[in-house]
Amino acid sequence: MKMTKKLFAALLAGTMAVSITACSSAGGSGADDVYNIGICQLTQHQALDAATEGFQDYLTEKLGEDKVKFDYQNASGDSNTCTTIVNSFVSNGVDLIMANATASIQAAQAGTLDIPILGTSITDYATALDIDDWNGVTGANISGTTDLAPLDGQAEMLNELFPDAKKIGLVYCSAEPNSSYQISVIKPLLEKMGYECTEFSFTDTNDVSAVVTSAVAASDVLYTPTDNTAASCAETIGNIVIPAKMPVIAGEENSCKGYGVATLSVDYYELGQITGEMAYDVLVNGKDISTMEVKSAPSFTKKYNADICEQLGITVPDDYEAIA
Repeated sequence: MKMTKKLFAALLAGTMAVSITACSSAGGSGADDVYNIGICQLTQHQALDAATEGFQDYLTEKLGEDKVKFDYQNASGDSNTCTTIVNSFVSNGVDLIMANATASIQAAQAGTLDIPILGTSITDYATALDIDDWNGVTGANISGTTDLAPLDGQAEMLNELFPDAKKIGLVYCSAEPNSSYQISVIKPLLEKMGYECTEFSFTDTNDVSAVVTSAVAASDVLYTPTDNTAASCAETIGNIVIPAKMPVIAGEENSCKGYGVATLSVDYYELGQITGEMAYDVLVNGKDISTMEVKSAPSFTKKYNADICEQLGITVPDDYEAIA
C-alpha cells in the first residue's frame, strides 16, 4: 500500500510533536522545567553542612523554590555509601551532582562520565581525582570549589603564636588523601622553621582517641589539617587536648570551635554559594563544565577560639578575629 505525501507529512508532524513534548519534559531542558540536583555529602559536621546550605540557598534564590529540587543524602562518613548514593543519582537521571567532600567526588567521578559534577569542600582536586600536571581544570565533567587555606599561612600562624615550641604533632586521617596532601606540604614548611615534626595518623573514628592521646604526650603543639574525620570527632579531640592544656592549630574554623586555639580558615557557606553560582552557569547558561576552573575562597581570616585561649592562657595578636 502506497503512502500519500499528505499522509506522510501528517505522520511526520505528529512524530515531531511527540518528540518535542518528550524533550520539554526532561529535567532542566526548558523554561518551565525543574532542575533535579543530587547532593552527596560525606558526613555531617558544621563545615560541610554550611557548604551544602550555601549551595542550596543560592540556587533556590536564583531559580525559585518551584524550579529546583534537591535530593540530599548523607553518607555518614562511609565512602562505600557515597558510591551507592551516586549510583542512585545516576539511575534517576539527575541534572547535576554536587559532591561535598573528597570521598563524594571520587564516587561521583567513578559513577558517571556524563552528568555534570561540582565538588565543594575539596582540598586538592589533583590528589582527589588522581590528575597529573594539574592546571586548575579537570577537562572532564567535573569542577567545583576548594577549601584549601594557604598552608604557608597556617605554618606562619603556628610560628607566630608558638615560636618557642619544639615538637609539633601532625594529627590527621591517613584514609583521607587530601589530609595526607596537606601534611606533606606543611611538614617541610614547619621543619624549615626549626620545628621537629612527627605524624600521628588515624584510619577512622575508632582510633582517634588513642592517636590524639599519643600525640599530646609527645608534642608541644598539635596541628590538624582540614580533615573530615577530625572535624566529626571534634568533641572527642577536645575532651583530650583541652584538659591537657595542649594547643592545637586547626585547618578550618569548625574544628577550631571544638578543640583549637586558632585557624586560618574559609567561610564554608560562602564556598557553597560560589559552587551554587557555578551550578547555575552549567544548568542555565550552558557553560561547559570541562573548561571551568576550580575556584578558591575569595578570602581567609585569622580566627581564634576565645574560650580555649583563655583556658590555656594564650594571648593572640590584634589582627585575629574571635570565632562567634
